[in-house]
Amino acid sequence: MSGFTDYLEDALLKHVFTNTAYTSPSTVYAALFTVAPSDTGGGTEVSGGAYARQSMAFSVSGTGTLATNSAAVEYPTATADYGTVVAVGIFDASTSGNLLAYANLTASKTVSSGDVFRFNAGDVDITLT
Repeated sequence: MSGFTDYLEDALLKHVFTNTAYTSPSTVYAALFTVAPSDTGGGTEVSGGAYARQSMAFSVSGTGTLATNSAAVEYPTATADYGTVVAVGIFDASTSGNLLAYANLTASKTVSSGDVFRFNAGDVDITLT
């Protein structure tokens, strides 16, 4: 991923250094963007055409520096053009909610009506350095 959002960075810093509780979401959701978000959020999330955020499960390596999606994630067949998907974001809710992390795709993908967008297992990596 390109980065954690300001929201998640602040929540984690407060949790570790000021004993302010942060409850991690029980489920996280992958969103597709035609305009990439940034640390402050924003961007343009896909809408319409049967699009919906999809839940994504992660596994964490033994080193503590890598989380990767542990299973394939497939979006419903598009019933209308999504446009060109350029980024993915991880949210704490299936609608609205807080953007936690985001990244540009290594290659943008134009999604037309009838197409299915898919992340294979291991395609989405989140690293801490």
